[in-house]
Amino acid sequence: MIQTIAKTNMPVDEVLRIRKNHIQPENISSSKRISIVTGIHGDELEGQYVCYEIARRIEEHPECLKGTVDIYPALNPFGIDSVTRGIPAFDLDMNRIFPGNTDGDMNEYLAAEIIRDLQGSDLCLDIHASNIYLTEIPQIRINELHTETLLPWAKLANVDFIWVHGTSTVLESTLAFSLNSRNVPTLVVEMGVGMRITKEYGDQLTDGIFHLMKEMGIWTGPAPEVRTPVISENPDDVAFLNAPVSGIFIKTRSHGSMLKKGDEIGQIVDPLRGTLLSIVAAPVDGWLFTVREYPVVDEGSLLARILQNV
Repeated sequence: MIQTIAKTNMPVDEVLRIRKNHIQPENISSSKRISIVTGIHGDELEGQYVCYEIARRIEEHPECLKGTVDIYPALNPFGIDSVTRGIPAFDLDMNRIFPGNTDGDMNEYLAAEIIRDLQGSDLCLDIHASNIYLTEIPQIRINELHTETLLPWAKLANVDFIWVHGTSTVLESTLAFSLNSRNVPTLVVEMGVGMRITKEYGDQLTDGIFHLMKEMGIWTGPAPEVRTPVISENPDDVAFLNAPVSGIFIKTRSHGSMLKKGDEIGQIVDPLRGTLLSIVAAPVDGWLFTVREYPVVDEGSLLARILQNV
């Protein structure tokens, strides 16, 4: 059932509506509820395929659904329509205004209504892509304040990597922080690249979501076994590579590669003079889990992240 969870009038007789697909069996036997959220950033589209695939698989085997699945594919519908990361015309990152305020401006009101509707979920997945500059392996990011609650769920989600962040990196204005603070366990998924859909990653995460649903008693149908993720709880395990010069970055290794110290990851070149400006090499042994996708770089631009001690 398609439901509008929040709406507000816009200029020129337009109405902004945030909607969800509320899926529940007629003879419900489980009180559990899982919520799938994406589209906070309009240029992050990986979650669109996941939403489609979850609804499609449930429709294929409706007799296997025992609890409630709520799918929110577009929390920032204008951003998606205009391929804009933030909320168009406001130059505002929607994931920096939660938990919102019902008496605030339009955007604060919408954020508050989203929080209100998601409360009561037994588990929520907040699905993001990377931006247009970087590509990421499927991963879940957890802040250490909620590790005890979230880590057991994250291990079942079929991602490759779980990255536990320190409290100094926590942004309290995000949807995930607001929900976790309200006792709604919320996993933040990052995967793929901005403005694209990586089907294999979407299928991988969808398998994990159905595994989670089976674990919760929401689903009795097919749920593939999940992979064992690499887990990092030490911030010193992650090495960051930044561009030493400006130019065009030509990557030579794909994300997911295992590297030895000194292995070439890419080159920075000058297309005007036809010169090689810099060879980008791994400073440590490790696993390349983030790599630059957009080739134009300035000095200091993030090129890669490598996980040591894998």
